[in-house]
Amino acid sequence: MMRGYGGFPFNQGFGMMGSFSWFGLFICLLVISLVVLGIIFLLKLVLNKGTINRTVSNQSNIEILKVRLAKGEISKEEYDSIRKSL
Repeated sequence: MMRGYGGFPFNQGFGMMGSFSWFGLFICLLVISLVVLGIIFLLKLVLNKGTINRTVSNQSNIEILKVRLAKGEISKEEYDSIRKSL
C-alpha cells in the first residue's frame, strides 16, 4: 500500500511540495527581497552619482585650481595666470 505521494510517508497530506512547503516559501521570500534590495541599491547608486557631480560643481573655481596645482596637472605659472584671469 502506497502512503502519500510517491510512496514517501513523510509528505502525506502536504500537497505537491511535500513537507518542504514552508521552507520553499521562505526561500522564495528571501530571493524576492534580495532582488528588491538590489534594485533599491542600484537606484541609490545612480541617483547619488548626480549629487556628487553637483557637489563638485559647487566648489569655487579657486579651490578647483588649487587641487589641480596640488595634483601636478598645472604648473605654478599656469596657476598664477588662471588665478589672475578669474
